[in-house]
Amino acid sequence: MATTAVLDREEYVEQAYFFRTFRERLADNQSAQDILTRLHEEVLSSTRLPYAVQFLASELKHSGLLANGLSKLPHYFTPFQAFVVKQAEDATSRFSMPTALLILEREATYRSDKPTKPGLFVYQFESIARNRLGYVDGFAAVAADPMYDDAWRPFISLLARQIGDIDFGDLVYLRSELYVQEQRRSDATFVPSMPPLFGEKEGKIAKASRKRDPLYLFAALQRQLGYPEVPRLKPRDDASTKLEMLEAKVRLLEMRIKLAEGELRGSVDLSQFGKPDLFKDE
Repeated sequence: MATTAVLDREEYVEQAYFFRTFRERLADNQSAQDILTRLHEEVLSSTRLPYAVQFLASELKHSGLLANGLSKLPHYFTPFQAFVVKQAEDATSRFSMPTALLILEREATYRSDKPTKPGLFVYQFESIARNRLGYVDGFAAVAADPMYDDAWRPFISLLARQIGDIDFGDLVYLRSELYVQEQRRSDATFVPSMPPLFGEKEGKIAKASRKRDPLYLFAALQRQLGYPEVPRLKPRDDASTKLEMLEAKVRLLEMRIKLAEGELRGSVDLSQFGKPDLFKDE
């Protein structure tokens, strides 16, 4: 299976628009199927997103799950994007779809304007941690992101096992240029066993934030270095919100029941949901 490549800037600009518009129209009680049916005509036709949106609409009609469509377009959407949406679609999760779409909107916006590997990683890490999305699967999705190279992937893959044993500030500081510089002041021949991943500025902020709540470190990186801010949406606890959530669950169940009935009648034609030619492997 082909993997995601780093896309052109215009693709990320349109992705940010797509996730924002999808979120806003869901808030207006429009169905996801109707939104996708119209959205492919709105996004910039010189990008690959219109084809992707059409495929998402077909996959949503077939399976009732948006994450399935995202995961079946690995040429275009990242595993992290599919993972975030999948967590929001989990019937047992408190993680909402509006929050998931806002996370992806801000990530796409950041990618469209000179992103850095440390900035993207910290944003994805905080998104997983703040929303309790699951470290094992979450970090596996992050490590598969095309932004990261062979120096980053082993570091990310080990985090699921290390995160409970070592402070996040220490993780950043010990893999920073600042740590290497400080070691070489006492030993000019010092060579780190692993290459630094974070810059001197990240190292200074991490060192100053050691043994403190990681949220202070995230906030400092956002203030000082322009890292994207993870949404801090507080779920409303009123009757109308609970009713909206129940209605969304009922719509999802209805869609799945219709799919099951179609399968029992043998009337589901899976061939109509084939991938657009643009996304097929050569």
